[in-house]
Amino acid sequence: MIALLWGPEGMPRDENERAALCSEIVFKANGEFNIPFEKMYVDPIQTPVNVQQQQIMSALEFMKMFEDVAPGCRSTCGLSNVSNGPPDHLRPILNQVMLILLKRYGMKSAIVDYQDTLLHKIAWGERPDLEEVVYKVEDGEPVDMDSLSEEQVQFVKTAKVILGKVLYSDSWLEL
Repeated sequence: MIALLWGPEGMPRDENERAALCSEIVFKANGEFNIPFEKMYVDPIQTPVNVQQQQIMSALEFMKMFEDVAPGCRSTCGLSNVSNGPPDHLRPILNQVMLILLKRYGMKSAIVDYQDTLLHKIAWGERPDLEEVVYKVEDGEPVDMDSLSEEQVQFVKTAKVILGKVLYSDSWLEL
């Protein structure tokens, strides 16, 4: 079962509404329909970065509390929703950085671009260097941009956009 966290009023306003809706859905599914928690996947709803940056942060905050809200359940999302709208050449790095952020909080599955080989490497933990720089941005740690590869610099810049530390623009990688 996939529980899409879309409530009666539409998109939850914040992580607390997501948590309340999640709890209601999974405990009803388990109690009334006997669906085991481990057979449930919860989708917190991933939104496009160029439309609602605050919703991305809300989904990440929800993921931080997910195990407490829905014990035994798994999580999933339409990963490419984060890059829906930006120019095609920016979509892969947005998806890759978002996957790194979601993986940190236990995201177990996602609908992804199967042709993105770097995304596969990130999913399988084969790019800890990229995970490390993204986590530094998320944690507010200083990042010495001069010590990074060009690829790592792009991941730092993209993490800052996704995390709302800078405003989205189609030219964030060029700045």
